[in-house]
Amino acid sequence: MTDITPQSGLSRFSLSELAGGEALTPARMRIELLSGLTVALALVPEAVAFAFVASVHPLVGLYAAFIVGLITALIGGRPGMISGATGALAVVMVALVAQHGVEYLFATVVLMGALQIIAGIMRWGRFIRLVPHPVMLGFVNGLAIVIFLAQLTQFKVPGSVVSDGHGMTGGEWLPFDQLALMLGLVAVTMAIIHFMPRLTKAIPAPLAGIGIVAGAVLVLGLDVPNVGDMASIEGGLPMFHIPMVPLTWETFEIILPYAVILAAIGLIESLLTLNLVGDITGKRGGASQECIAQGVANTVTGFFGGMGGCAMIGQSMINVKSGGRTRVAGVAAALFLLAFIVVGAPIIEQIPLAALVGVMFMVVIGTFAWNSLRILRRVPLTDAFVIVLVTVVTVMTDLAIAVVVGVIVSALAYAWNNATRIHARVHETPEGAKVYTVQGPLFFGSSDGFVELFAPQSDPSLVIIDFAESRVVDQSALQAIEAVAAKYEVAGKKVQLRHLSRDCHQLLTKAGHLMIDSEDDPEYGLAVDYSVRTGILAGGH
Repeated sequence: MTDITPQSGLSRFSLSELAGGEALTPARMRIELLSGLTVALALVPEAVAFAFVASVHPLVGLYAAFIVGLITALIGGRPGMISGATGALAVVMVALVAQHGVEYLFATVVLMGALQIIAGIMRWGRFIRLVPHPVMLGFVNGLAIVIFLAQLTQFKVPGSVVSDGHGMTGGEWLPFDQLALMLGLVAVTMAIIHFMPRLTKAIPAPLAGIGIVAGAVLVLGLDVPNVGDMASIEGGLPMFHIPMVPLTWETFEIILPYAVILAAIGLIESLLTLNLVGDITGKRGGASQECIAQGVANTVTGFFGGMGGCAMIGQSMINVKSGGRTRVAGVAAALFLLAFIVVGAPIIEQIPLAALVGVMFMVVIGTFAWNSLRILRRVPLTDAFVIVLVTVVTVMTDLAIAVVVGVIVSALAYAWNNATRIHARVHETPEGAKVYTVQGPLFFGSSDGFVELFAPQSDPSLVIIDFAESRVVDQSALQAIEAVAAKYEVAGKKVQLRHLSRDCHQLLTKAGHLMIDSEDDPEYGLAVDYSVRTGILAGGH
C-alpha cells in the first residue's frame, strides 16, 4: 500500500512497505543501514569489473548498480534482494559495444527493460516454478564457482587483465611477496567474518572484516592493490540521456536480439535469486512484481547512461547474512554507492581489494550447496546428472543456457519415466467382454506404448477401456485412443470407454468410432476449464 500526501498529491512508500512487514525499530534501522553499507562496499569492485568485461567506462557500471539497485529495492518482489550490474549480462553486452558502440548498448537496455515489463504484466514470472530443484542446486553451485573465479583477477597486476568477450582473462600474477601478503589479508578477513558473530552482532561481520583489514593496511602502510588501482570511481550524478541512435527499423533489428537475450538472462537470474533469498528468509516474493521491477529499473537505467543489470546473488547473500531483511537495506546500499561516486571516492579507493575478496570468498562458501555433494549418490541418477550438468554449463557458458538445458533434460527425463509407466490390467466380464484398466498417464510419450497394449485381432467383440487409474493429458493421447478404436472397427468389434472427462467424450464421439457407455460410466465433477483455455484436451478423474 502507499500513503498519499494531501499537500502535494504525490504517493510515497509507507514505512511498513519499506520494512517488508517488519517493525522499523532503531535497532532494526541500524542493522539495515550497516548491511546496506557493507553491500555498497562490495558493489564497487564488482560494478567496475563488470564494466571492464562489457568494455564500457567504470561509471557506466556504477550508475547501473545505483539505479537498478535503488528501483528494485523500492518496488521489487522480495525485500532483501540486491540488484546491480552483473557479469552474466556483461558478457552478452561486449559484442554489441564492440560492433556498434555504447549508445546502442543504452538503447538495448531500454528495450530490454520494456520486454521485462511485458513479461511481468503477462505474469510469465510464475513459470520459474517449473525449474526443478536439481537445476536450482546446479545454479547456486555454478554461480558460486563463477563468483570465485571472478575474484582471481584481483590477484593479478592491475591493468593487465583484459576482456575476451566471455569474462576477464589473461594478466600477470602479482609478485610473490605482494601475492602472499594479499592472500594473508584475505585469510584474515575471512577469519574475522567467521568469528565476529561469536563476539558481537552489533556490526555486520563482513563490514567489520572490511573495516579492520582496511585500517590495518593504512596504518601499517602495506603495499597491496586497492579499489583505486582498478579505476577511479569519482563522478557526478547520473544525467538523463536519450540514447543517440537512429530511430530506424535497422536499429531495432540490431538491438532486438541482444535485448531479448539480456531480458531472459536478467529475469532468470533474478527469479532464481528471488527463490533462493525466499528460502533463506522464510518469505516468498512476487515473481511477476520482480519482473516489472527489473524492467522499470533497466528502462530508467538506459536513459541515465547505465549498462543495465539484474539481481546479484553474491550481494544478496551478503545482505541477508548481514541481517538485511527489508527494503531499507537495498535503498541504503544504492544511496551509499551514489555517495561513494559523488563525494567519497578518495576514501573508498583506499580500501584494499583483499578485504573485498575475503568477503566474496565467504559468500562463495555460503552460497555453494555443499549438501548437494553428499546427496549425489542418494538421489536418482538423472537428478545427480542434472546437478552436475547445470553447474558445468553455468561455469562454461552462462546462467540462462545452463537453466534452459537443465529444465529440458529434467523434462525429458520426466517424460521418459512416465512414458514407461503405461500398462493395463486385463480381465473378462461374465458377459464375455474384455476390460483393459489403463494405468499411468497417457500423453505424447506413452501414446505408442498405449496402442501396443491392445490385440484387436484376438480380442472378443466387445472391449472396454477403463481410464479410472489413468489420465488423458494431450492431443496425442486422444489420437492414440482414436487409433485403437479404428483398429477395432476394422476388425468388426466395438469399444467402450469409461471414466473419461466430458470433453474427451464429445471429441471421441465425433470421430464416429466409439460407443460411450453412458449408463455404466459415472459422471465426475471434472475441472476441464484449464484444458479449454489452453487448447489442450485433458481428461481424468
